Amino acid sequence: MTFDPKMMAQMVGGSGFIAALDQSGGSTPKALAAYGIGEDAWSNEEEMFGLIHDMRTRIVTAPSFSGRKVLGAILFEKTMDGEADGKPVPQLLWERGVVPFLKVDQGLEDEAEGVQKMKPLTRLDELIAKARARGVFGTKMRSVINHANDEGIHAIVTQQMMAANQILEGGLMPIVEPEVNIKSPSRGEAERMLLKHLTAALDGMDPGKRVMLKLTLPEEDDLYAPLVAHPHVARVVALSGGYEREEANAKLAKNRGMIASFSRALLQDLRADMDDAQFDEALGGAIDEIYAASVCNG
Repeated sequence: MTFDPKMMAQMVGGSGFIAALDQSGGSTPKALAAYGIGEDAWSNEEEMFGLIHDMRTRIVTAPSFSGRKVLGAILFEKTMDGEADGKPVPQLLWERGVVPFLKVDQGLEDEAEGVQKMKPLTRLDELIAKARARGVFGTKMRSVINHANDEGIHAIVTQQMMAANQILEGGLMPIVEPEVNIKSPSRGEAERMLLKHLTAALDGMDPGKRVMLKLTLPEEDDLYAPLVAHPHVARVVALSGGYEREEANAKLAKNRGMIASFSRALLQDLRADMDDAQFDEALGGAIDEIYAASVCNG
């Protein structure tokens, strides 16, 4: 279990945030629609993913998108496999100072016990090997908690941590993402249950092992402070969870030690018909705002 020391140092102690550029499957049409590209612009899945790759290429090659404020970027597999400016995307990112991560989950199960576990990770070993060969530093995998069901939340944490250990053994840094739905009617209780189960799982980890956590911005400010300080946690990052950027940033600023890992809140002002200067101005403005919220609470 060896990590690139420069990438590790950046992820543990760097100032900035992680860009989530890993929309896939059902979320891709929504991402393209928000970008100003309707479903009439493609006739099959290959064309759809080509359009989203063009959008991501434009983002990662924009002058404002660099390691000065963007510590890392989470990629969809097709993006990892693709090129930007004639280079493999992970290579281009790291040349710009941005640490590459790969989304490795294969979607969500139907809800049971108030949660949606990950579908079986049948390709995990394959994806670990593929990511390592391309210079990727870590992975990300997402589950969803819809209700404060103790058994369901325990099951989600158990599944996530089992996969995290497999990823660590494969030489990558896992981002564990048990998202709490911001519309949950029992959200506060669910978040406290999640804190309990994550703490227990982390306490049981082998010495020297660390994971990253990606969590919904909690209802109670600083609820996850014990996780930020936990010896088995390399970094705690926050998902925007459907909040607009202004609200997400305001909530992030109240949670010490957490940094952003935003998707929609990062990309919400970008449009396909912008010229390059307009595009970079909009992206750079979003980066500046999210960076400021990520570093003001350290």
